[in-house]
Amino acid sequence: MKSDIHPKYGPAKVICACGEVWDIKSTRPEIHVGICAKCHPFFTGKQKFVDTAGRIDKFNRRYKKAAQ
Repeated sequence: MKSDIHPKYGPAKVICACGEVWDIKSTRPEIHVGICAKCHPFFTGKQKFVDTAGRIDKFNRRYKKAAQ
């Protein structure tokens, strides 16, 4: 292998929007995620809406143009 062409691989932290933090190894020192297994509705059993209004509005705007 050639030296000094590969990114540095070392300890990193994954930070979820819910506040959960865990350590992994990565080429990036910090990774931010929006949802994890601790707060995902499939694993928690609680229904949680994540920006559904924004997605519905975007869908309606996109297909309103197509219908005209």
